[in-house]
Amino acid sequence: MIVITNRIKVVKGMGTAMAPNFTASDALDSTKGLVKVEVLLTQNLSDYDELSVNMYWESMEHFTAWKASDSFRAAHKRPESGAETSSKQSPIIGSELITYEVASLKEMQ
Repeated sequence: MIVITNRIKVVKGMGTAMAPNFTASDALDSTKGLVKVEVLLTQNLSDYDELSVNMYWESMEHFTAWKASDSFRAAHKRPESGAETSSKQSPIIGSELITYEVASLKEMQ
């Protein structure tokens, strides 16, 4: 199993509002190889909010296939220029993608 973490810095106060957006898509329910998605909000930061979107995958091949899918493109689509929402400034300050291999795991019942 692998975990892909997208660590996203957002404007202070926006983290709680943005967090559900990363788990709301029904398309995730049928994504092959996706085990679970969790969104963590870093505590005690003063300058910005930070979300860690952790996606657990059966394999890197499953993640790579999802990144090439229409579902991925739709989830990451930017508003058309000239659209009402395109004039709003994005609350995202920056992001970093981190890949982990699960080396050891103990699950509690």
